[in-house]
Amino acid sequence: MKLRDIAHSRTGDKGDTSTVSLIADDPADYPRLEAWVTADRVAAHFAGLIAGPVDRYPVPGLAALNFVLHCALGGGVTRSLRLDQHGKSLSSWLLDMEVP
Repeated sequence: MKLRDIAHSRTGDKGDTSTVSLIADDPADYPRLEAWVTADRVAAHFAGLIAGPVDRYPVPGLAALNFVLHCALGGGVTRSLRLDQHGKSLSSWLLDMEVP
């Protein structure tokens, strides 16, 4: 199944760093997110787009995971030649990830 079937996502940016949150629609699905959506899997999912590491911060009280994607925005809003300089589409791309 795709993450979009059990979660929603939001993004933010600061310079060349993007933050992507993943929030379970039903808190009962949070353990599945925590088990399968690792920093390594997210880094692999965004391979070719981001140049830095991915950090994961669990937020169990909100049934959410927060990911920090370093070197993810082509230099940042004022330097990037990308169409999506703020990285807002990254949340949709994350929701396309497959999980068992």
